[in-house]
Amino acid sequence: MRNAGVLISILLPILGGILLLGRRKTTERQRRFFCEAVVCLTSVLVWSVLLGGDLEAFRVFSFTRGFGILFHVDGLTMLFAGMVSVMWPFVTLYAFEYMEHARHKNGFFAFYIMTYGITLGVAFAGNILTMYVFYEMLSLATIPLVCHYQDHSSMYAGRVYAAYVIGGASLAFISVVVMTMFTEGGFVWGGHSYSILSQNYVLLLWILGFFGFGVKAAVFPFHRWLPEATVAPTPVTALLHAVAVVNTGVFAVTRLSWYLFSPDYLRGSWAQITGLMAVSLTLLYAAGKALKERHFKKRLAYSTVSNLSYMLFGVLLMTPFGLQAGLVHMLYHAVMKMSLFLCAGAFIHRSGKNYIFEINGAGRKMPVTFICYTMGALSLSGIPLFAGFVSKWNLLLAGAAVQNVWGLIGTVCLVVAAFFCAIYTLTISARAFFPVKGTDLWEKEKLSDPGWKMLVPISLFAFLDLALGMCSGPVLEFLDQVSKGVI
Repeated sequence: MRNAGVLISILLPILGGILLLGRRKTTERQRRFFCEAVVCLTSVLVWSVLLGGDLEAFRVFSFTRGFGILFHVDGLTMLFAGMVSVMWPFVTLYAFEYMEHARHKNGFFAFYIMTYGITLGVAFAGNILTMYVFYEMLSLATIPLVCHYQDHSSMYAGRVYAAYVIGGASLAFISVVVMTMFTEGGFVWGGHSYSILSQNYVLLLWILGFFGFGVKAAVFPFHRWLPEATVAPTPVTALLHAVAVVNTGVFAVTRLSWYLFSPDYLRGSWAQITGLMAVSLTLLYAAGKALKERHFKKRLAYSTVSNLSYMLFGVLLMTPFGLQAGLVHMLYHAVMKMSLFLCAGAFIHRSGKNYIFEINGAGRKMPVTFICYTMGALSLSGIPLFAGFVSKWNLLLAGAAVQNVWGLIGTVCLVVAAFFCAIYTLTISARAFFPVKGTDLWEKEKLSDPGWKMLVPISLFAFLDLALGMCSGPVLEFLDQVSKGVI
């Protein structure tokens, strides 16, 4: 029965999206009811499966010996699928108001809900081949979302996005094929033994997989697609930059490093050092770029590039504590960045403005939006009592605990990047509420908070920023068990 729940939760949004794509005449009310019903029903199905605990891998289809489609449920699945299933219904609600006057809405919402099912396919994948199939499907399903406005900048961003993510997946394909041949690619906590292969060959396969899957996690120098994709509608960029695409990259690297290769085998190798150097450079470089960026959503996009490497830093330390810290930041960053992007989208939607200098004084006209934004900014900056403090503190402790030069370098980069983060996020709040005299652009202009469909998700994620910071015990306990292979 739970096997059927897994399959239905994946197929329902995909088939629902195909059905909506084929409908030529749909009223606004019918579209909204259909999309929200499909998304909410899918989330209920997901939680009915997750609450049952671990589920042994079951095979759905076999291509040939060793190459098959498998699904299962373990601790990492519970984290990723649970996170996605909670967020998607609320962001869909937000999208109804944001896209109210947009064109091609059937196409937009069709691919939007299809992306949900495909992301769940990545989460429930029981082997590397299954994960790879859905990973590629996710790339294809999100290209139309990036290109939605169909103007020059959107089409250009779509081409850049397609080139990067498909190119990265091609690089990872080498590892996928070889690993499936030797181990059938099944996910087992602690990884598999590759004694039949030479050490350098195994490490090279891991490097190819790391940088291939790392494209979606925006590892330098493969990060360019992410800021470019901010031309997409905000409901898309929120999911691209907070949950679906980017966290799929982190999720894939985690599966690769802890469930396919052995962390004990990788620890101390030149491959691990290469990965740690790449993510340390990325998190510091992207924080500096965010500090300089003047476009509102692009600044948040560079912040995402930086924070994704926070997560990968924890994962690549190859210690259970590091893995736990990386997964905590994966969850908490999704909440924080979702809050920030939805607030940015609300301002852009209501004002028609995109640049940071145009925010001056907007907080007085949109108090709920910018109070929620400030809560997200405080959290992302690592201020105590907020979620970001918990995850960043654990990452710093994990980096210090490894007691080697690469952990120390990464920890220093984390501290510097966190300082930059406080500057590039909180200065926006200062502009919104306390503009320099004579620079208030909205003093005599009409501007207000959006409607309830946008305010409910915005307020929810702002509340979660605080709640997860103050009540992190159950989350940390659960992820501690995941990081030790207990679940």
